[in-house]
Amino acid sequence: MPTQVAVCQTALSSAVEAGAYLSSEVLQKLGGLTPDVLIVFASPQYCYPELLAALNLGCRPAILLGCSSAGEFSGCSVGNGSASVMAIKSDEMRFNASLGQGLRSNRADALQKIGSAFIGHLHADFPYRCALVLTDALAGHADDLVHELTVQTCGTYQLFGGGAADDARFQETHVFYGTEAFGDAVLVLEILSKKPLGIGVKHGWKVGSRAFRVTESEGNCVVSLNAMPVVEVLTEHAMRTGQIFDLADPIPFFLHNVIGIDAGGEHKLRVPLSLNADGSITCAAGVPIGCTVYIMTGSAETASQAAREASLAALAGLQGQKHAGFILFDCAATRLRLGRAFTDELKSVAVALGSDNFAGCNTYGQIARTDGQFSGFHNCTAIVCAIPE
Repeated sequence: MPTQVAVCQTALSSAVEAGAYLSSEVLQKLGGLTPDVLIVFASPQYCYPELLAALNLGCRPAILLGCSSAGEFSGCSVGNGSASVMAIKSDEMRFNASLGQGLRSNRADALQKIGSAFIGHLHADFPYRCALVLTDALAGHADDLVHELTVQTCGTYQLFGGGAADDARFQETHVFYGTEAFGDAVLVLEILSKKPLGIGVKHGWKVGSRAFRVTESEGNCVVSLNAMPVVEVLTEHAMRTGQIFDLADPIPFFLHNVIGIDAGGEHKLRVPLSLNADGSITCAAGVPIGCTVYIMTGSAETASQAAREASLAALAGLQGQKHAGFILFDCAATRLRLGRAFTDELKSVAVALGSDNFAGCNTYGQIARTDGQFSGFHNCTAIVCAIPE
């Protein structure tokens, strides 16, 4: 039996009713078959245990997992305060999942716990190895997490995923495993397949300033560029480009002017989240001292083009196989920046894929590790995974 992928979404406010509705839709689309895996993306408006329990009761997936989000979508239908799901049923794939807790206090222990998910070496008849990684991005160390997972798996897995979100509140995010929600945790879904999966990665932002050296930073906090307070650098850039940089309300400026870390021809993006009293900025992920950075610029058009290119790259990764469905992640900052125009990005994805059978969410950062493309932990980047039929 070929792989089946079913996606659906609801804005029902009751967690129990939303779970029952989504379960009914999944079973109908899968012809009454219970899913091998059910991936859930849900707004923090829901009581997660109630939603997950209703989903588990309604369609009895072998594996139930997912994360909180900052905007959910199923095909070109997009919403806030909603829940979307993807169900997969396949004789061509094997799935295995594991949860690691305590990212803040003991990342090594969390990584060791999720290591049990990687059993591809036991299944030579499923030669293609991939893993969905969902993490509490607010716990930090996401870039290190991608690197350490790559080392742990000897680079034999394609990785994709993102950081759980909470509707841009930046207070508390969760990953879901079974019928429970966990903060300060990372979740891995191993996907072993007889056919290749395709992953595409693209952000579409362009260099909009001269180069700067990071002369002082600590973790996610950038203090100075070229020995100048970063607030002065950004103020000068705003004046030069005719933009408004309101120190009392910097987010509108930040959404259109992100930091790009030079990574040898590519730029790893970091979204500024806040302007601190000392003139430093706090970003969504780390900006190492000594690295070269630029202020990047983008538009709704470049975001849609990037999503199209990521979609085409994912299709190419199928190596000629037919597709069954797709998972898409994009940044919460992209959703905030584009507003209603984010729907245009989803439409461009559907056109590029030749299908609207995809589901996903807006995350706090995106994860990718795949041959021939820009790997690591990203911001403002479209990640598309193509699932073969």
